[in-house]
Amino acid sequence: MPNARPIVFETDFGLGNEWVGICHAVMSRIAPGSRIIDLSHLVRPLDVSGGARLLADSLPYLPEDAILIAVVDPNVGADRDIAVQAGDGRLLVGPDNGLLSAAWSAAGGVSRAFEITSPDVVIEPVAPSLHARDVLCPAAAHLAAGMPIERLGDALEPGGLATHELRNPDVEAGKISCEVIDYNRFGNIQLNVRRADLEQAGLDGAAVVVEAIAGSVQARQGRTYADFAPGEYGVIFDPRGWLTIVRGNPGNALEDLSLSLGDLVWITRS
Repeated sequence: MPNARPIVFETDFGLGNEWVGICHAVMSRIAPGSRIIDLSHLVRPLDVSGGARLLADSLPYLPEDAILIAVVDPNVGADRDIAVQAGDGRLLVGPDNGLLSAAWSAAGGVSRAFEITSPDVVIEPVAPSLHARDVLCPAAAHLAAGMPIERLGDALEPGGLATHELRNPDVEAGKISCEVIDYNRFGNIQLNVRRADLEQAGLDGAAVVVEAIAGSVQARQGRTYADFAPGEYGVIFDPRGWLTIVRGNPGNALEDLSLSLGDLVWITRS
């Protein structure tokens, strides 16, 4: 199957069990010529917002002909399993819980959508707690191998699909109220703030005060981690374009500010 399309795979499954490997095996049996790109399997457990952001942020770097499959599903077995053709032609597969909505919005909206029910696609018996293996991965692989999307099942009204609203910061002159949307193993804290938000608040390039429930710190703006002395707080824009609180090595901003996912943060002029 030399012309099989690549598959981009994102989940919150982690790497401590067989689920990712089994899903790879299922897709490879159906579309042996497809290259499977593991975007991430370390989305925080059940974090639909985080999975939605990651998929949408990654779109500019993914093969345009790739089938995108994302599985972060707190209600597995209850949500419909869907395949969507976006306005730019991209094909997305996942649960109907809004996980795909930021990506399809970035890709021109929904052109067509279908529920994945075809007996030619679904692997029976379907495990109620692992639709990824028995429904979603087979659908993605069949699409990669050339199956028309309409053969997956009944058509759905695009307006009836679930969407997930990603929270935006509250921006006013000299102040941004935002929240922690992610952090990494180095203790760097990702906020739901883009450069346009910083510019709108009149804070772009300025030294700022970062305030959280546990207290506040002064932070200088920089371009990269090396711009800050050991222990110095700073803010930079990460590779995905989100404002990120850092602390010069060997500091750990996350621990030192006692922050966690979803916590509120306020950015003001120093």
